[in-house]
Amino acid sequence: MEGEMTDKYKKLHAQLESEHKRLTVELENVKTSASTSEERREGSPFGKREEEATETLELEKRLALENRIRQEISGIEHALDKYEKGTYGLCDNCGKPIAQERLEALPQASLCVNCKALLAKNANTAPHPK
Repeated sequence: MEGEMTDKYKKLHAQLESEHKRLTVELENVKTSASTSEERREGSPFGKREEEATETLELEKRLALENRIRQEISGIEHALDKYEKGTYGLCDNCGKPIAQERLEALPQASLCVNCKALLAKNANTAPHPK
């Protein structure tokens, strides 16, 4: 059974590994471009305040991008770990098989469609802290 599962998901495993490499390089590029753009910056004709506001906005955008990439990498690493353990393709929540179409569209999917929908519904109806 395990060998059969491995063959079934071999292509998806290769996709996960190449996406992991691509995102790791992208994360490094984002970090590198941040330091080079800070060195390039000249004085603004509108003074220090505008320059600081621009720097703050750029920092926020870069941190958001870094965070998104890290989350994607984390999801992929989780999927690769499941592959090694022989649990790849099974829902983290209910343990049932994740539809092949879902895995082909999103190889790092760790929840079946039903559990994902339930999680999203619960997130939308959760009371917001005041």
